[in-house]
Amino acid sequence: MPLSDTKIKALKPRDKDYKVSDEKGLLLVVRKNGGKLWRLKYRFEGREKSLSIGQYPDIGLSAARDERDAARKLIAAGQDPSALKQADKRKKADTFNAVTDEFLEAVDAGLIPKTTWSAGSRKDRVNRLDKDLRPWLGKMPMESITKDDLDRCLKRIADRGALEAARRCKQLFGKIARYGVNKGYCTRNVAAELQDAYPKQKPTHRAAIKTPREAGALMRVISGYKGAFVTRVALQFSAYTFQRPTEIRHAEWAEIDLKGRVWRIPASKMKMARDHIVPLSRQAVALLEEIRPLTNGKGAYVFPSERSYQRPMSENTVNGAIRRMGYTKAEMTAHGFRGMASTLLNEKGYNADWIEKQLAHDESNESRKSYNHAEFLSERRRMMQEYADYLDELKHDSSNVIPLDKSVA
Repeated sequence: MPLSDTKIKALKPRDKDYKVSDEKGLLLVVRKNGGKLWRLKYRFEGREKSLSIGQYPDIGLSAARDERDAARKLIAAGQDPSALKQADKRKKADTFNAVTDEFLEAVDAGLIPKTTWSAGSRKDRVNRLDKDLRPWLGKMPMESITKDDLDRCLKRIADRGALEAARRCKQLFGKIARYGVNKGYCTRNVAAELQDAYPKQKPTHRAAIKTPREAGALMRVISGYKGAFVTRVALQFSAYTFQRPTEIRHAEWAEIDLKGRVWRIPASKMKMARDHIVPLSRQAVALLEEIRPLTNGKGAYVFPSERSYQRPMSENTVNGAIRRMGYTKAEMTAHGFRGMASTLLNEKGYNADWIEKQLAHDESNESRKSYNHAEFLSERRRMMQEYADYLDELKHDSSNVIPLDKSVA
């Protein structure tokens, strides 16, 4: 059966890469990290060959079929599309743009050691390249790019106050340059010559409520929120599950098991590119049951956009609601539910491993990371229920009331 956009969007990653056929030799490879790659399988001069067409959704179904048809015309005319593509690559192979494109293809194919990006991380890096590096370095041969050329690019970023973005661009250029050196496109990595420039910034913790008294007040204000129903539920769900705002916005009904009280987030949506299991408290399940008649069946997303059920909630919606409830950026943010949960759970003496696993944080200690693969699922399930009960206790504790004038709009 030919593919459709609906079928493609429904394809989920598995333990191993797998292929799904369209027609006339066009295949979609679904990577275990969530990436989806178009390939054309064909025969030329008696040999079976494969042509890489690109990544979905950068290249949509219609565009992939156009590429397939163009390749089939070349084959019919006695020309090998793979050989032509390689020849074209060789003509441009030494420019920063070409080496970068080849590097990204290698990352998508899992060929770069210790470089596995989620779909969101890949999009962020591509945006960074397109905005800050390609306009100035793209057409230059890799070998001719000097330390000063790169430094000028990074200084433009730093001058707009984005020091961490400048550091990340230097790091990304370094990865591409190392690939270029290994492939023979250049002889040195000029990012290494800027080793001490643009150092890592001290982390600035996002604003978050940190005391039981303030948490109780927040839960009361959220319960009385007078804005959109979907937004109110998203606020409450954020408090009970404390996952990253982007993970909550992109939550899909297909990932939710209400009977089993669990939310399974695929690696493609996670910052660390690993599957993540979120045990759901009774309160979280009740919220999903409450919103299900409105959003389930009308689109994939649990919390859709106000404008379309086919798009996730805007990244500004929850933060905007928090502002309308009277909290400033210095007091609370959408990301702050994570800091609030981490503080309260640690203060109540829960095992730090359970908390970190629930937050889906990466283990910073490499030795410990290599041994600690435990999911602590039963322990986290109990912790999540007790935390939800604790938030409810704080919300209803009359002795815990803070005399704040938080406007509910």
